Amino acid sequence: MQATIGDRLHVHSRAVGQTGQLAEVIEIHGENGAPPYLVRYENGHEALVFPGPDCTIEHAKHAQQS
Repeated sequence: MQATIGDRLHVHSRAVGQTGQLAEVIEIHGENGAPPYLVRYENGHEALVFPGPDCTIEHAKHAQQS
């Protein structure tokens, strides 16, 4: 998984009936866009994240075109 600053990280829910979380990548701590990422969730909380298999990246340039 690779990201750039401004990309959005989707953390999909693993439980039926619960919504996933959406966060913006604000810092990259790995090499060449690799994790871990410092992200800011919609509620303003910031966390250092090592994305798992329940996560996907929406790249910023694709998000701006929609």
